Amino acid sequence: MSEQLNDSHAHPGASLRIVHCLRSPVGGIFRHVRDLAKAQAAAGHSVGILCDSSTGGPREEELIQALLPYLELGLHRTPMRRHISPFDILALLSLFRLIKGLRPDIIHTHGAKGGVYGRTIGTLLRVLGSRVVRIYCPHGGSLHYDTATRSGRLLFRIEHLLERLTDALVFVSAYEAKTYGQKVGAPRKPWRIVPNGISEVEFEPVETRPDAADFLYIGMMRDLKGTDVFIDALALLRDKRGAAPTAEIVGDGDDKERYQAQVRRLGLEATTRFHPAMATRTAFGMAHIVVVPSRAESMPYVVLEAAAAGRPIVATRVGGIPEIFDTEQGRLVAPSDIRALATEMELLLDHPARANEQAHRLREIVRPHFSIQHMTDVVDALYRDCRSGETVAAGSRQPLL
Repeated sequence: MSEQLNDSHAHPGASLRIVHCLRSPVGGIFRHVRDLAKAQAAAGHSVGILCDSSTGGPREEELIQALLPYLELGLHRTPMRRHISPFDILALLSLFRLIKGLRPDIIHTHGAKGGVYGRTIGTLLRVLGSRVVRIYCPHGGSLHYDTATRSGRLLFRIEHLLERLTDALVFVSAYEAKTYGQKVGAPRKPWRIVPNGISEVEFEPVETRPDAADFLYIGMMRDLKGTDVFIDALALLRDKRGAAPTAEIVGDGDDKERYQAQVRRLGLEATTRFHPAMATRTAFGMAHIVVVPSRAESMPYVVLEAAAAGRPIVATRVGGIPEIFDTEQGRLVAPSDIRALATEMELLLDHPARANEQAHRLREIVRPHFSIQHMTDVVDALYRDCRSGETVAAGSRQPLL
């Protein structure tokens, strides 16, 4: 793979005009952008965000309103479809007008569709004489597709071609960097691994409610996140123990009604409750054990947040989750393995002291390695290195897992 940019902190300099471009303002990708935007604004930069106008719900609108005071360049929303379609041309034209008017020094793109729009527009601006820097962070995105499928091969070909329109790549986990190399090809542009970070306040304990359920699932309602596997594991535990464990399912998504129907079909409606998306730490207080049954991830915030809050976690061995668990990764379970997930859930449920000991160890692993400050410092150094054209020899590259 190509050399990484150096690890030095950003040197003092003039403020930058930074535009973040992403499709869907939900989930971990939006958390990542919000954290960067706030930190960059606090450092004196002018920041703006462009995203889709058709996704998100009340929780996302609440987060957007809280973010607006930090966005000197504003938050602009226009329709962006998830899949490739003729409407992409209209979206591209709309975004081009918006971004050109913002006169950015940096276009930082996030996710596959944000990467297509932002890098294409950045390149057009450079043709017009701008010195704008084009940064791309996949956040999983198209990398979750299978190379054996026609759609996967098409997307990886597009990613390979778009790298020519990119000044540097950011990966939020070593897993993501490795997967990019395997599916798209070894990067020909400088790249950095910049893990997602969390704030110090998130390490404060969360009080568990007196009526707390046994298990919590919080996240997008998608099969990719394993919501269906979690529900099947609850049914398996009910059949084994004679009584169903209690569970809270928090989140939104197009497949939510299907999961509600699955709960009814399995006879779990008396012990399993659904809730709309809410603040993560509020949800943590609703149950004793957090379950992350994902089939694919990159560097999931929910695992970092739960670990910081000292919550016992059952999670799958996918994406960057082993990087978070580090020496504790031996207790991760295989994705889509209902029996293995149920076994680990039952183990922590029946041995709360063991669950709390594991939670304490994981909290101490996460604290020194995943901070917003480190994330923003390295990204700022990346911006300035790209602006100045500075890179260093490959001796500073980080090892891949």
